[in-house]
Amino acid sequence: MERTELTSVDEGKRVLNADGTAVGRLVRVDDGYGYVDPDPTIVTTLRAKLGFRPDGTAAHPLDAGSIEEITDDAVRLRGTL
Repeated sequence: MERTELTSVDEGKRVLNADGTAVGRLVRVDDGYGYVDPDPTIVTTLRAKLGFRPDGTAAHPLDAGSIEEITDDAVRLRGTL
């Protein structure tokens, strides 16, 4: 069964459109909503992977309905961001 609900474990993963194009990184998860930074710096990515949580004000919100599947290294969307 494919997992589509985001958790803090998913922070730092790449976010991919349905066609496989990378559109950013998941930098924060709050109450099931993810926040995607479309142009993260390496520092932002590492901080997300280590559990430091940015405020997400510059990030795009993402809900479970937009997610096709979550793998070990990426969040794949149903469409585009």
